[in-house]
Amino acid sequence: MAQVPSSLIAATGLVGGFAVARATKRRELGGVALATAGALAARQWRAAAGPKAAAGLGGLYVAAFAGSHPLAKKLGAWPSVLTVAGTVALASWAVADRK
Repeated sequence: MAQVPSSLIAATGLVGGFAVARATKRRELGGVALATAGALAARQWRAAAGPKAAAGLGGLYVAAFAGSHPLAKKLGAWPSVLTVAGTVALASWAVADRK
């Protein structure tokens, strides 16, 4: 069975977490989606690139989530989320998915 790329999981976690929080008006549900996808991606990052790379990508994932909030004041909510999701996806692909 083919494995879903970690870059797709990470980007989906950021976009999906925001979408769930917005649709349900319950931020904690968005946080569950964000954390679940982050944990799945981290598992793949560790297996593909090792613990240091996984820690770095995990830090980027958390920083992207946090950074999307102030960035939203300049770009808007959805453009901000899509920007950080794309950034994390690109980094994840470059470090762990590219073969």
